[in-house]
Amino acid sequence: MGGLEVRELEAFLALAEELHFGRAGARLYVSQSRVSQLLRSLERRIGGRLVERTSRTVRLTPLGTDFLAELRPAYAALRATVDGARAAARGMDGIVRIGFQGAGNDHLMAALELFGRSHPDCSAELVEIPLADPFGALRRAEVDAAVVLLPMGERDLVLGSVFAGQPQTLAVARSHPFAGRASVSAEEIADFPLIGVRPPAPEYWRRAQALDVTPGGRPVRTGPEVGTLEEGLAAVAAGRGTMLLCHPTAESHRRRPVAFVPVTGLAESRLGLVWHRYRETPRVRAFSRAVAATKEPADVRSVTVEAS
Repeated sequence: MGGLEVRELEAFLALAEELHFGRAGARLYVSQSRVSQLLRSLERRIGGRLVERTSRTVRLTPLGTDFLAELRPAYAALRATVDGARAAARGMDGIVRIGFQGAGNDHLMAALELFGRSHPDCSAELVEIPLADPFGALRRAEVDAAVVLLPMGERDLVLGSVFAGQPQTLAVARSHPFAGRASVSAEEIADFPLIGVRPPAPEYWRRAQALDVTPGGRPVRTGPEVGTLEEGLAAVAAGRGTMLLCHPTAESHRRRPVAFVPVTGLAESRLGLVWHRYRETPRVRAFSRAVAATKEPADVRSVTVEAS
């Protein structure tokens, strides 16, 4: 196994899960050609083809299927061993970096307070992550865990504690016909362009944040796509479209030249704590337990969270 590179194994794992060279490259933040290069290098080391590729499909060979079955748990165990040794060397002291989208709500603030009281030697830092890249900071190891809008269907990531649901609101310009309304229905959203989120956010995630159709089946007009919350609110203020936001995010931006109108007939927006499957640490697990233990901010005074 002389000269074997971990990056080759990571490329194969990503490709085996995505079955698409472009998406595998996006997950690893490398080009499609680089994924092909890493795969060829791994296949030369092994002495056989792991993947069959046609103009339309990518699939594992029988050798590739067997190799994946043995590699996946071995790779997870290797990462866990390294992370475990690092955690044992450092204990619970140090920093856990928590990414977040939008605005920190009361539940997140309560979890941070509880985590700080339970683990005074470990500091939790909040890092804002772009609206259009909810999972990238995790894959680049810029944060240890992230509080992101659901859904989350990434196979290399883990969904931990889920925050309490929040009502959805519609951000509109102050001059918009909805601006003075007490509420709008989900069906009325289709009357005006709805601002969406641009890639690299996955398509399924982007569709969930900006409706294609209303619950009653009305097609929703497509507005501009934005990369950050600030871009979205600026587009709203300029009258370029409306934008769906959860209630806490709307509340934190009340002073903007934008009106926030409650929406009826839509499911609540939910946030979840997410981390990388191969980079789970005691700190991350402890913070996830803090989130689960603080469903309401008042709970923080009577609860402690142990590390494990």
